[in-house]
Amino acid sequence: MRRICVMGTGYVGLVASACLSDFGNAVVSVDVDEERIDQLKQGIVPIFEPGLSELVARSTKLGRLSFSTDIPFAIKSAELVFIAVGTPSRENGDVDMSYVFDAAGMISRHMEDHKIVVNKSTVPVGTGVRVADLIRKDHDDGEFDIVSNPEFLREGSAIDDFMRPDRLVIGASSQHALEAMVDVYRPIYRRDKTPMVLTTVASAEMIKYASNAMLAAKISFINEIANVCEAYGADVTDVARGMGLDGRIGPSNLYPGAGYGGSCFPKDVSGLASIARTVEVEVPVIEAINLTNRRQQDRMVEKLRDMLGPFGGKTVCLLGLAFKPDTDDMREAPSLRMIEALLSDGARVRAYDPVAMDNAARLFPDLECAGDAYAAAQEADALVLMTEWNEFRNIDLPRLRGILRHPRLLDCRNVYDPGELHQLGFHYVSVGRPELRPGEPAAAVLDATPDSRLRS
Repeated sequence: MRRICVMGTGYVGLVASACLSDFGNAVVSVDVDEERIDQLKQGIVPIFEPGLSELVARSTKLGRLSFSTDIPFAIKSAELVFIAVGTPSRENGDVDMSYVFDAAGMISRHMEDHKIVVNKSTVPVGTGVRVADLIRKDHDDGEFDIVSNPEFLREGSAIDDFMRPDRLVIGASSQHALEAMVDVYRPIYRRDKTPMVLTTVASAEMIKYASNAMLAAKISFINEIANVCEAYGADVTDVARGMGLDGRIGPSNLYPGAGYGGSCFPKDVSGLASIARTVEVEVPVIEAINLTNRRQQDRMVEKLRDMLGPFGGKTVCLLGLAFKPDTDDMREAPSLRMIEALLSDGARVRAYDPVAMDNAARLFPDLECAGDAYAAAQEADALVLMTEWNEFRNIDLPRLRGILRHPRLLDCRNVYDPGELHQLGFHYVSVGRPELRPGEPAAAVLDATPDSRLRS
């Protein structure tokens, strides 16, 4: 058992605290936000993540996890101190490192014996050196070690991602720190033989940025391919499948749609471009990733405008608000651009999301939130699917057809079958697939099974 202090009770900090304590470690999760700590002490987890509340409750009951605002005591008592604070983007794309450096300063002021300082936050390359320099002002090198241990958590599946990761990346400044980190993650390795990348601090920092930029690039790329498919009548679903079967490419993140959002991809792509500019390295491919994503979000607005005409005086139903399913996170969500465009042009926007409506309503007081999908769609001039929650996949489409004022459906996530929507009389528009209007003959390819295509 290791004594661990986790600084920060945000998304990464809470997931890390809950999972590390589930491994049998004694974890103290600290924050300067007294209200947040009071909530956690009462068993109230302030973020939505499947399985997190149950894991926190179990570890707290067993005495392995506690929450505190007494940061000095938590630092003094710990062997390992994990920094898991926010690293938001500045307006120019640079990374705001103030929270990380504040945490490093607190560690330096309150540590009384050897500490392993583990950076869990997503940070630019070189952060480990700067954190070490801050601590070194008050302590000799032998009194602390620096580790970079980036997380690769997907909102909605974070617990499983932490417990059963594709790989563990550990960059350490000493063999002692490396061995301690391997010991922390031994339960994962023993169970699943999870590959470990043991490397330098700088390389570990770069692995996180490079990984997120590559994933974001695949999304932006397939969205551009989808737009070309639309112009030529090709079906991006078949194109993506054909690409994904190439072992060099793989199928992951080849799902066209309204673009990516959340706290990671936009921020980390901007951060990677920023650190490249700092050392005067040109990265035009990386610079283009977020630009393409923003254009894709704008393209969804234009698709709706082409379908609906001027927004003024119209009622539009949005299904899904969070940037992805199984989270209440609205940060950089594609729905934000859609809502802004509709409200600014005088439309009435009625929405339903299983968990994100409170967060959305705080951002848009004029947004009307409904109790379910059908209430949101009542007498709407168009329906827009923004987030592919599972409950929307099995929605009663004939019922929707009957309660909409006009049967227009913009599917920004390609959830529905074009042929089925056409048969039900919808004017159906998706991403990278041929548009189908009521009364027009459906393309044979949309109704054909793979066998019938081969026979023809």
